[in-house]
Formats: sequence, structure tokens, C-alpha cells
Amino acid sequence: MRVLVLGGAGFIGLHLTRRLIAEGNEVTIVDDFSRGHTDHDVTALGVPVVHADLTEPASLHDLAHPWDQIYMLAAVVGVRNVESDPARVIRTNALSLLHLLDWMRPGERLFFASTSEVYAGGVSAGVVPVPTSETVPLMIRDITAPRFAYGASKLFGEAAVLHTAPAKGIPFVIGRFHNVYGARMGADHVIPELALRALRKEDPFKLYGADQSRAFCHVDDAVEAMIRLMDSDDATGQIVHIGSDAEEIPIGDLADLILRVAGHHPRTDLLPAPRGSVARRCPDLTLLRKLTGYEPSVSLETGVQRTFDWYRDRGA
Repeated sequence: MRVLVLGGAGFIGLHLTRRLIAEGNEVTIVDDFSRGHTDHDVTALGVPVVHADLTEPASLHDLAHPWDQIYMLAAVVGVRNVESDPARVIRTNALSLLHLLDWMRPGERLFFASTSEVYAGGVSAGVVPVPTSETVPLMIRDITAPRFAYGASKLFGEAAVLHTAPAKGIPFVIGRFHNVYGARMGADHVIPELALRALRKEDPFKLYGADQSRAFCHVDDAVEAMIRLMDSDDATGQIVHIGSDAEEIPIGDLADLILRVAGHHPRTDLLPAPRGSVARRCPDLTLLRKLTGYEPSVSLETGVQRTFDWYRDRGA
């Protein structure tokens, strides 16, 4: 298959690209490299890499059709980015998707990456249950809060795909990611952040929101779910969770696991959770299982060990 991965130099995109190549697909990456320059991991893939600003309408015009599959993973993500420049988040995430939908041709199958952040307002307001299914009402509790710019941009993106793709004859799947983690995901997410501070032997060890809980999904499992969904005719037109429900864990216990893996035994300084952070997050994977037979395969302990080793070995 000819496969186009937008955001293919990013965290999930690079892991997905490796898997697609291993399965014999002809892959092209498009990325703006806003998180940094082309690195060894990207060049080692040996596939065409297109540097492009997807907010420009003509950014994809030189890429020849047709494509069997297109993965739209390109987006501005991360709490620090969202809180520091929410206008950039809205503009980049909205325009990049709209220009892609304008450029795509009938029959090219689309995967759009959405997020569990669309549930944060409802969970915090006590109107959305956890574990959470895809059918619950969605809400933004405070549209003025910069933190919710990312979730709002993804809600817009879902609506754009749901209403534009069918009108153009574009088959699609929308995947709502739930706390995916793994090697090469940067430093602004909870598992690598804790791992990096453990590597630095921080003491006292600051721990924010120890009583909050998450169900983390290793990136290898997330990629497996994505590929299964894109290969499933029954998944066409569906919004489906991508995550793990196997090991929901309090952040305090997660920190204990990471510190044990690091061999670091500091005094812990318990602090309030960041403002706007949801107390609990865990997906209901009933639909994903029904459509694909997916089951998470990487245990949290194994995944944390792999992730920690990657950051340690690169001298992070």
C-alpha cells in the first residue's frame, strides 16, 4: 500500500511508520519539524520525508495521488504548548486538517487522531462516567481556559471529518487516544517527566496530583490498534478509543514504579494536581475489541522499563 503519515516524525507517527515499513508498505512522511530538526531516528527509516507547513493550503500539492491510507497525526500537542500559545494550537490543528480534507480524493482512507481530552470537562463536572465510552456527551467546561484549546481543536477536527469526509467519498476512522506513552515522546508528559527527574536524582521528589489516576497505553499497543482499525471495514465512519484499560493506576503508584525502576529513593513532596487536570481517565474499549479483537499486550511495568531505558541510554 501507499501510505502517507502526516506528523510522521513525531512520537506516535515514527513508531507507526516503523511498523508500516516492516509490513512492506510504501510510506511517505510529512512533518513541519516544529519540535526540532530531522534526527537519526527519522533518517534511519529510509523513506521520503517532506518538510511542509500544513497550515499552508498548497503544502501537499506536490504529492501525487492516489494514497491507500492517510494518517493525520500532525498537531500541536502538550500542556505547556497549549497553555503558552492556545491561539497557535487552534490555528495549526484546524487549518492543517481542513487543508488535508480539501486535498484528499475519494477513496483515500483517512485516520484522524483525536484525544481523550474531549471528555475532560464532562468527567470534571461529574456528568461523564469512568471508564468512558465513545457515546457519552462531550463538553468544554470553560472555553476561556487555555488548557482546553487542544481538546476544542480536536472536537472541531472530529466534526470536520464527520461532515466533510462522507461528502467527498472519503472513508475514515477517528481514534481517540488515551494516555499513550513510550520512547521518544519528549519531556512534557507524565511518564518521561517523572523518569527524567528520577534520572537526575531529584530529592525531594515533587509529585503533583498523586491521587489522580490514569490508564496508560504503550505506543506499540496504540500502533497495533490503529493498524487494525484501518484494516477493518466495520470501523469505517466510527469514533473509537485507542488505549488500555488493563492497569489503571494512581499517579503516586506510577511514581513509585518509576523510582523503583530508576533505583532512586528520595523523599516525596506531595503537591496539588495542575489546574484543569482531570481526576481520573480510563477508556471503555468495548467497541475497539468488537471491531478488531484488540487486547493490550504491553504491561505497564514492561512499558515503563522500556521507556526509562530509552531516556537513560540517550543521556536525557
